[in-house]
Amino acid sequence: MRAAMYVAGHKDLVVDEITVADPAPGQVRVQVHHCGICHSDLTVLAGDYGQAPMVLGHEAAGVVDAVGEGLTGLAVGDKVVLTPIASCGRCYWCTRGEPGGCVDNANVFGATFRDGTTGLSRGDELVYRGMGVGGFAEYALVTETGAVKVPADTPLDVACVIGCAVQTGAGAVLNTARVEPGATVLVLGLGGIGLSVVQGARAAGAARIIASDPVAARRSMAERFGATDLVDPVAGDLQEAVLAATDGVGVDYAFEAAGVGALQLTAIEACRTGGTTVLVGAPDVEHSLTIPNTLFFGMTEKKLVGCFMGSASSLRDIPRYLALWRAGQLDLEALITRRVPLADINDGFADLVAGEGVRTVVDVQR
Repeated sequence: MRAAMYVAGHKDLVVDEITVADPAPGQVRVQVHHCGICHSDLTVLAGDYGQAPMVLGHEAAGVVDAVGEGLTGLAVGDKVVLTPIASCGRCYWCTRGEPGGCVDNANVFGATFRDGTTGLSRGDELVYRGMGVGGFAEYALVTETGAVKVPADTPLDVACVIGCAVQTGAGAVLNTARVEPGATVLVLGLGGIGLSVVQGARAAGAARIIASDPVAARRSMAERFGATDLVDPVAGDLQEAVLAATDGVGVDYAFEAAGVGALQLTAIEACRTGGTTVLVGAPDVEHSLTIPNTLFFGMTEKKLVGCFMGSASSLRDIPRYLALWRAGQLDLEALITRRVPLADINDGFADLVAGEGVRTVVDVQR
């Protein structure tokens, strides 16, 4: 099968033929139809993470091609959305309702299965499953909980963005922060995840949603998705804009969705006394966050919360976000601003680097 891989020493993904195994017991093989390009894929490509070659892509949807022994929840022909956080359901974290910490996801989001295999190879060479999925390939091999069944009339080119952008962004609001109706919200960074935060805040009933990004087109899209206030961080003072929008109080919740250390501090500063900052974006490894003690010491009671994949329980949340989409409360189609065949995948990455568009979706079978 064809796959787009991160190969050490190459600045672009390499499209090549690899082999995928039949599913082992408890596994499912999925013919991938569509897969979105996420900034996390770019982080791996630019960061030389060591596990190579690796099939990237983790925001994918497709059709079940084969099932392993003992698997009863899925059947050949089922439409599914894949998830980077396939939980085992039995470990310490899963039994506490925290599937993001599942031991099956401990090795770079499950780049290998627990036994060290991947089911992918190029000749005699092991090929890793990027983010536990490997969606930039004609077929993906995942555990049963890594593929969530969706209704037969679900458009896979649209549903694929739920796998990462929507699970992470909307989940940061609905699961991690649990934003209540009437709250005030700040969103820093308006890529696919940040715009999903905006949509999640709207769905939660936030009264004021302040959206900030230096790209005008993204700010306009945030307004379409429910933002009430738009801030150009280059042209204006963000903190002044936040205070003006909140009667001098600061926001109840601030979401940093770009993965930039300086913006994380900005988010903390923009929160009111007792407010919550949620770190949603995946930072580059060289980024760090230094927080003055005065921001937390004494009477501020500000809270800083980490967020991994929107604190998602995918078996619950993927159907929930599809239901919100069908009800008109989430706009998935508008997140997708370009579609490319697998052979042109590096053009999609170039758009991501240039800050053009929001989400490029790869038609893997083209």
